[in-house]
Amino acid sequence: MAEKTERQPFPRGFWVIWTTVAVDLIGFGIVLPILPQYAERFGAGAAVIGLLSASFSLAQLIFAPVWGKLSDRIGRKPIIIISLFGTAIGSLVTGFAGALWVLFLGRIIDGISGASVSVAQAAVADISPARQRARYMGLIGAAFGVGFVAGPAIGALAALGGPKVPFFVAAAIAAVNALIAIKRLPETARGVKGHPLARADEVALREAEFAAALADAENIAAEPALDGPGIVEPAHGALHHENADHTSADRRAEIIRLIVVAFVGVVAFSGFEATFSLLANNRYGLGLSATAAVFAGIGVVLVGVQGGLVGPVTHRLGEGGTLRFGLIANCFGLLVLAFDLGWAGLVVALLLLTLGQGLLTPTLSSAVAGRAGVDTGVWLGWQQSAGGAARVIGPLAAGALFQWAGMGWPYAVGAGLAALALTLLPKRSEAASRVTAG
Repeated sequence: MAEKTERQPFPRGFWVIWTTVAVDLIGFGIVLPILPQYAERFGAGAAVIGLLSASFSLAQLIFAPVWGKLSDRIGRKPIIIISLFGTAIGSLVTGFAGALWVLFLGRIIDGISGASVSVAQAAVADISPARQRARYMGLIGAAFGVGFVAGPAIGALAALGGPKVPFFVAAAIAAVNALIAIKRLPETARGVKGHPLARADEVALREAEFAAALADAENIAAEPALDGPGIVEPAHGALHHENADHTSADRRAEIIRLIVVAFVGVVAFSGFEATFSLLANNRYGLGLSATAAVFAGIGVVLVGVQGGLVGPVTHRLGEGGTLRFGLIANCFGLLVLAFDLGWAGLVVALLLLTLGQGLLTPTLSSAVAGRAGVDTGVWLGWQQSAGGAARVIGPLAAGALFQWAGMGWPYAVGAGLAALALTLLPKRSEAASRVTAG
């Protein structure tokens, strides 16, 4: 019997959350291409500029889990609002900086406030039906592409008014975004003030139902950890405390492996991001404008992949299949880029990388959120922190390889890291393996 399915309407507040992420990343995109030249006005050399970029990621690395845990306790909305106002303050400090140490202070404040993406992802997980979670995460991921395209363009226009103007524009955008969130963003975390299920008995019921679902999931012989079309929604049944604890430990182990995969993957991809402009100039003769146009094109493709392909692909391949496909695409894209295969090779490499990363980013977040339960904010915060650490390590390592080993080596090593990440994905459950083997 053919069952006709209708696309469900978006949950209340989804587009407010999406706008929050998009505007936050537009602000980041405004600052990113302007910051190095701005820092040179304070006498900063290339090494100091690299350290300046690392200071943002290090601050984000430390504070994202703190914000995530706090969002589980007091709610997503206040943390998102605090984060946006913090971004506005950091941008203002950067714009008004009169000394290099003030510039560092502004970037550190911005990094401390950079938890809005992980908390927004937790909010999406709160309001998403299980079978629609990957689709909604994909749409949130498309906001990265919007920021990647619109941010540099806005920054280039703002810079016509002077080197400080882009930072003031970024601050204004963040502040307006925070004011809109105060007015329109609904609270999505259950069990906190402002959510309709805030009563203690209903919170306890939700936690008991979640534990029961974990216990029942352990007894579904054919349920894969990551594989299979869609997401299995286990029925409720008898709860045995030791079984719930055992399943919780299994889920934690899977989440940790997924975060390690995210870390390794971001090391590889951030190395590409940090050195591609050098490769474009040295190998292909592209100037800054042409290279910026390439990055804008990558952003456009990311919007298409994360906004339109993530849902259908995960529905067909499952989360595990989508993650494998994304890592394989990244691996081959980086491998092609490691060799000088002409313009055709460049186009193929960039398409593979954009497709792979476009699928990986939201699907990894969806996979983590689907296993985190009531601790969604904490685990997504750890995932973002892992990404922050990777964005410190990846560019430093790739730059060293590019300079001292050769321009193709960052991508060859990145391809190896993508292959390593492929082996680290959580495996099928033993029961599922037996069913498949049979």
